Amino acid sequence: MTDLTMRVTWVDVRDGVPPDGIPVAAAITGRYRAEGAGPGDRSGEAFWLVMPMHFASLHFGEDETEHRNCFVDSDGVVRLPHGLASGPASDETVTHWALLPTLPGQRTRSLLGEDVQPALQRAWDART
Repeated sequence: MTDLTMRVTWVDVRDGVPPDGIPVAAAITGRYRAEGAGPGDRSGEAFWLVMPMHFASLHFGEDETEHRNCFVDSDGVVRLPHGLASGPASDETVTHWALLPTLPGQRTRSLLGEDVQPALQRAWDART
């Protein structure tokens, strides 16, 4: 069986940021927007959660706004490292980041094209 145990090392953004373009797990803090009362409504409640993001030393938003040294999620939402002024970015900030784990049975975090299916099959076969 493939060992799927992993250890995460979190880095405080005040101690440094990842290299440009690196995908990471990012710990984000902020508050839910006020949306109206209803079952399970969390309006105004503080949160701290983990999301996959990548770090960008320079990023241009959909509206052409320039952002420097920021984290960007898959929807293009920009979040700054905690402690930096919130300019045009979200009021949510990144407090910590961690490198993503490698793919099961691999030494890399991503595979593309023709390499995907054989690696995926090897990982599934290792389970039996």
